[in-house]
Amino acid sequence: YPCFIDGTRIMALWLNDNAQEMVKGITVNYSFSNNPGRAYIDYYEKISTYANIISAPAKAIDNNVTEKSFPTFEEDAEGSVFMYEDTNSGRANITSVSEKLKGQRIAIIGTGGTGSYILDFVAKTPVQEIHLFDSDSFYVHNAFRTPGAASLEDLDRQLKKVEYLHEKYSKMHKGIVPNDVKIVSDTLPKLMAMSFVFIAIDKGEVKKVIIEFLLKEGIPFIDVGLGLEVKNNSLIGSVRTTTGTPEKNDHLNKYISFVDEEDDGYNSNIQIAELNALNACFAVIKWKKLFGFYNDMEKEFNTVYVVNESQLVNNEICS
Repeated sequence: YPCFIDGTRIMALWLNDNAQEMVKGITVNYSFSNNPGRAYIDYYEKISTYANIISAPAKAIDNNVTEKSFPTFEEDAEGSVFMYEDTNSGRANITSVSEKLKGQRIAIIGTGGTGSYILDFVAKTPVQEIHLFDSDSFYVHNAFRTPGAASLEDLDRQLKKVEYLHEKYSKMHKGIVPNDVKIVSDTLPKLMAMSFVFIAIDKGEVKKVIIEFLLKEGIPFIDVGLGLEVKNNSLIGSVRTTTGTPEKNDHLNKYISFVDEEDDGYNSNIQIAELNALNACFAVIKWKKLFGFYNDMEKEFNTVYVVNESQLVNNEICS
């Protein structure tokens, strides 16, 4: 029976001491009742009140103990895209906000540094499917600009990037779809069923073909770009996030380079994990703004963060 520190019973809880078999194999020895002088608002208030009363004496002796075990609940196979319950949204009371993203089919073209971080963030949302497009293998240098920590065993298996990421993120999200292909003219139709596309590649000519196709099909997208160079033995550069929609796309040529990396003397292709993650953050936040998850007062369609100046610049503001 719950007791105070001195071992005496907490009688404010007592109802009776009659043992009762609730279901076969489960018997309770005590029944409790604690009426606050009004009706409880809901079951959460009721159960948390009892938990606080019962656990308070133990916590007074040792503040490291807790009655909250944070158990993991496996989701119903047909009721959710997650392998286990999203208690984060429920805990923050934003489930209805998160559901604005529900049912979407997302494509991520390019799963290198920024693309893999985009996956990391999108995999924690209730979108229906996340399609990964990349034909490259997962090498040691990829491990240093990808979320998490790849093991030596992971690297020795010489998996494709999409295979490695599918293996990791399918432990959480049921809708990860790996595509070991490049998006070129022949594979563009794979994008037709998508609700939204993230473009995280540096091949300018291919990017142009993809964007022209998305505009033709009326599919919104975000293109990300990271440009860094070494100057005086430190890095300078910028992080770019450009959004295109059927309604707003007249700015794309101004901000997106359609020149291939090997033909562009200004492109060093330096990738740094925290800037890849930052680029992905900007992209995912903007995607969420487009669908009402975040309030969007600025309605910018191009954002540039200048690293060495710590300056964030928004362009193409729409009323």
